[in-house]
Amino acid sequence: MPIILGTRVDALDLAEAAERILGWAEAGEGRKVAAANVHMLVEARDDPAFAAVLAGFDLVTPDGMPLVWRLRRLGHRGQERVYGPDLMLEVCDRAAARGVPVGLFGGSPAALEGTRRELRRRFPDLAIVYAWSPPVRPARVEDEETLEAIRASGARILFVALGCPKQERWVALNAPHLPMVLFAVGAAIDFLAGQVPQAPPWLQRLGLEWAFRLLADPRRLWRRYAYTNTRFVSELLLGRL
Repeated sequence: MPIILGTRVDALDLAEAAERILGWAEAGEGRKVAAANVHMLVEARDDPAFAAVLAGFDLVTPDGMPLVWRLRRLGHRGQERVYGPDLMLEVCDRAAARGVPVGLFGGSPAALEGTRRELRRRFPDLAIVYAWSPPVRPARVEDEETLEAIRASGARILFVALGCPKQERWVALNAPHLPMVLFAVGAAIDFLAGQVPQAPPWLQRLGLEWAFRLLADPRRLWRRYAYTNTRFVSELLLGRL
């Protein structure tokens, strides 16, 4: 299994990842899924506790182009990007066709409502049976009322959008109580709602999505990218990937 910066990253394509998620959901299995980028792997490199969280995930896809390039260098020559927002849409498309209900957890109330509208526009047959925008707070095991509401909704896949690394920690903490696929999707809900602009595909293919997002929100993101990108390059040059 490929390891990048100490974290397992699965070498598979978008269709394979989506089918794996749908198979787990249809079987009623509790599983944990994340879409990994440079930021996530550097966080895990610096924090052994977070690294242990990711080690317990059932699927970690290569969301960032630097990870794709590294997987190709490791021998997976046909590897393509398995971008979290694209994977979410592919999963929703298949879920709609196969009658698998989904839920949404995270994002602002406006982003959550915007995402619900957009998903219903794209996939009229998709059953969105749960949606909640929780208050801003550290990752924790949710109270029993919230957990029961999620379980009672019948969702087989719950898309969790709380930002990295909080969302992955939340997934790990709550997975024992939620018998469904928990998919940490990052900014996908904000993208779908139109709250945050997405980089054009050509910039994404060049691995420059980070630059587009930095220009769109420099105050919030400059420290993250200044540190994580520099750290990733230095680890690469030192042969520690």
